[in-house]
Amino acid sequence: MSHLTYTEAAVVGLFQGVAELFPVSSLGHSVLIPALVGGRWARDLNVSTPESPYLAFIVGLHVATALALLVFFRRDWLRIIGGFLSSLRDRRIETPDQRLAWLIIVATIPVGIVGLFAEHAFRTVLGKPVPAAVFLTLNGVVLYAGERLRRGESRTADRAVAASVGTTATDLAVESDRRLARLGFGRAATIGAAEILALLPGISRSGVTMVAGLLRGLSHEDAARFSFLLATPVILAAGLLKIPDLAGPLGNGIHGQVLVGSVLSGVGAYVSVRFLTRYFETRTLTPFAVYCVLAGLGSLIWLGVG
Repeated sequence: MSHLTYTEAAVVGLFQGVAELFPVSSLGHSVLIPALVGGRWARDLNVSTPESPYLAFIVGLHVATALALLVFFRRDWLRIIGGFLSSLRDRRIETPDQRLAWLIIVATIPVGIVGLFAEHAFRTVLGKPVPAAVFLTLNGVVLYAGERLRRGESRTADRAVAASVGTTATDLAVESDRRLARLGFGRAATIGAAEILALLPGISRSGVTMVAGLLRGLSHEDAARFSFLLATPVILAAGLLKIPDLAGPLGNGIHGQVLVGSVLSGVGAYVSVRFLTRYFETRTLTPFAVYCVLAGLGSLIWLGVG
């Protein structure tokens, strides 16, 4: 990478924060945007380059995204962490908070194991514009299929959530967490395993976990909420693992750019999660499915012409 300009850092940081939580794939956009802009952007911002500073930069932005999620869900995480500690103390799992804490732990194990050993290979081998455009298109197909194939249990849950609109946000959050706590460990692990697909550039972490949740009978609100809760420790761990890279030779000359990108990533993530938690109380994944298919196919055409 010849250099990372402040403009590049700002644009990528903002897109990463927004796209990480919207079901449209942050990594896919981080690969495609520089390729579509071309020129210096395509040279500077290439995640497939071995030991890429750009890859370290965008993964490092995950820390800011995770912090935004922690701030937004701070009351939930205080209850969940309290439930986890009390379950260790009492050596049993009884309360909804205790059960939800262990469900999150079980659900994050699959992607944690696979990501530890395969994340770098997936990003460098497949982190190229054409594969990213193909996977982004497939992401749209998956989102649409999830809406079409979800069960009656999910539709009934949606109607129940819609009927409760007007309740305070705190009460809605507590009720949602109680419903999630009733998930079986097998269901939670299946939903969490869907995050593995998000290692592919163009496949959205929040999108595939939401689809998995819908297919397991969750409402859109609960599926989105569980997706965001599951994503928090995974995104934070991924970002923290890249901090040493950015503090070393790969980060030379771009510390200011990293700071700018991180601030915008955190702001974008906070605004996004605030919007999406309300959006999915009454709406679906279909608009995002249409966007992903059009953006993916459009990118393939543009790249083919280029």
